Amino acid sequence: MPAKPDPILIEVPETIETERLLLAAPRPGIGPAMAVAIAESLGALSPWMPWAQQAPSFEDSEAVARRLCADFIARRDLTYQIYDRAAEGRRLLGGTGLHRLDWEVRRFEIGYWIRSSAQGHGFVSEAVMALTRMAFEQLQARRVEIRMDDVNLRSRAVAERCGFELEGILRRDSLTPAGELRNTCVYARLGL
Repeated sequence: MPAKPDPILIEVPETIETERLLLAAPRPGIGPAMAVAIAESLGALSPWMPWAQQAPSFEDSEAVARRLCADFIARRDLTYQIYDRAAEGRRLLGGTGLHRLDWEVRRFEIGYWIRSSAQGHGFVSEAVMALTRMAFEQLQARRVEIRMDDVNLRSRAVAERCGFELEGILRRDSLTPAGELRNTCVYARLGL
């Protein structure tokens, strides 16, 4: 049986460009921009994201950014920040990434969030499509999933626009950030 490759040796692009966006791996120094984007968007994020229950300090966000950077290098989690290429200084719009990595099966889960002032412009769908392409073409993904609370209609619409198929709903499988039982939709696309 051939030896399994060490994930840390797998080549993963640190940037992905689309027509309007730059997806960039986390790096030290982005904490303040992350804190501002999260604080702006707490109302939209807090029902879904456990990490968005209060406005983070610049220091807290910088610590998170550095942990995300370390996880990217170690191939434990592949987070990208979403930047608007046209905006002066490439404004931080949100985040996306491949999570719950299974390098042996080549199964990945996409997550995403967008700051409130950038909603409704198709940025999340554009980022998800670029990340999906990269997962299948460069990482030889066999399966890419998107999971969300079944009542998160905006997130479900992104998955459907990006060609992911609803495979099922896991009933009462987890808790919302408020501690209530929730159902989780599982969308997927399959590779060769």
